[in-house]
Amino acid sequence: YQFKGMCYFTNGTERVRHVTRYIYNREEYARFDSDWGEYRAVTPQGRPDAEYWNSQKDILESTRAELDTVCKHNYEVAFRGI
Repeated sequence: YQFKGMCYFTNGTERVRHVTRYIYNREEYARFDSDWGEYRAVTPQGRPDAEYWNSQKDILESTRAELDTVCKHNYEVAFRGI
């Protein structure tokens, strides 16, 4: 099992997208995309996890907040002195 979190920036932080991919046995089974604001199953096996994560308000709010707490924060830290 692994997950990969990625931040995509367009024009600085004017447009930011946060995507987290959940992978098992080298196959992505679920994904969170900040453009959707929710988890979605990529395979049928990912459906129970996506449905559970979407039903838990604390998980969903925390993941949505990662756009600011992870992506935008790290952008500011990385490019502060440039």
